[in-house]
Amino acid sequence: MTAPAQTVLDLRGLRCPQPVLRAKKALRTLSAGDALVLECTDPLTVIDVPHFCNQTGNRLAAQTRADGLYVFTIVKQS
Repeated sequence: MTAPAQTVLDLRGLRCPQPVLRAKKALRTLSAGDALVLECTDPLTVIDVPHFCNQTGNRLAAQTRADGLYVFTIVKQS
């Protein structure tokens, strides 16, 4: 078996709704169990990304913030 893939999207400088729209597009290319890491600078992503995960059924595995960088790890469910 192969390990789950991890894709990183550098979304720094993009404002709402672009980070979520790009995440949605990227998730289409991933298999169930793969991770998508979003690196964002828009403070509204702390609201938008968890809401997006709840609406799409994907799992928000991690959420961190350091020096104005918001990093989210989304695991595709199906």
